[in-house]
Amino acid sequence: MADRVAWLAGWVLLALVMVPVALMVTALWQQSADVLSVGFLLEDPGRAGRSGGIAALLISTGWILALCLLVAVPVGLGCALYLSESLPADSRRAQWLGGVLDMLAAVPSIVYGLFGYQFFAITLGLGFSILSGALALSLMVLPLMIRSAEQAMRAVPMGYRQARDALALSRWGWVRRILLPCAAPGIAVGIILSAGRALAETAVLLFTAGYVLRRPDSLFDSGRTLSVHIYDLAMNVPGGMPRAAATAVVLVALLVVLNLLVRRVLRQPMTEALV
Repeated sequence: MADRVAWLAGWVLLALVMVPVALMVTALWQQSADVLSVGFLLEDPGRAGRSGGIAALLISTGWILALCLLVAVPVGLGCALYLSESLPADSRRAQWLGGVLDMLAAVPSIVYGLFGYQFFAITLGLGFSILSGALALSLMVLPLMIRSAEQAMRAVPMGYRQARDALALSRWGWVRRILLPCAAPGIAVGIILSAGRALAETAVLLFTAGYVLRRPDSLFDSGRTLSVHIYDLAMNVPGGMPRAAATAVVLVALLVVLNLLVRRVLRQPMTEALV
């Protein structure tokens, strides 16, 4: 009887999670059905987004996301390695650093946008550009990336660490062949969450990357991302809601594809470590 109640409760909780998601996707699809097409993905926007597609926005979004992860992932993994391998979890320094990272993760995105504008755009002279937006986003997602990777590395069984000491493995060999592959699922979660937050961000990019509709020719050009485009169409363009919904559908699809891609890439190292 208890097992049946637990089974039923599990399905009810799953429904509570899936029903809102299904309603959201259905609503977006109904609003965007007349707009979505191959041309919508391949054409550049025109008339402030009232016509054309989102090709230029996909390019800007891809550049900003790639640069953001290119900075955040290596730095985040390096910091996580230091925290997990050099500092005991119950040490005062580890607790203090963890608290600082948690506070940084909770800072509103508009604050990162203001800092990014002042430091990257003004002080460093990068202006409104793809590079300014990517660097500001990397600062915003870095605490989340560090904490996710740190927890994944600390979750590696203690027996593996004892075996490392018994076999006198080098530090690099331990990290490359055992620690990172075993922590790969948790690291994947951190990358996915970081990428999701970066893709959905608007405030930071309004202050750093700008919102011009043309295709960027270099990292120093301004560019509009999908999330900024959704905001602009929904709030500033009369009759822009169908195209905003269509852009939102594409954004959700990109998140799903990125999720599957990251998990596939990191699944192979984990499998090799367990063989």
